[in-house]
Amino acid sequence: MFYLVCYDIVSDTRRNKVSKLLEAYGLRVQKSVFECVLDEKQYQILSQYLMRLVNKREDQVRFYPMSAHNRCKVAVLGTQPEFLIDDAAFIV
Repeated sequence: MFYLVCYDIVSDTRRNKVSKLLEAYGLRVQKSVFECVLDEKQYQILSQYLMRLVNKREDQVRFYPMSAHNRCKVAVLGTQPEFLIDDAAFIV
């Protein structure tokens, strides 16, 4: 499944840890937004790691599942990543 993962982390230290973790699972497309292709097990593991890192009273991480139908409708204005992420090309 393809996910758009967005976060709002208050602490610089926690934000850096979350960012490094997400870089291992997907492609950064904006400062606090990642595109990740995750199977169910990867989603569960990533969610568990994130729950340990974030402060539930101050921080927020959101996973937006995107179907292939909606992915092809994404419009990007301005600069784009040098490559696209898809199920066949991105392996964790």
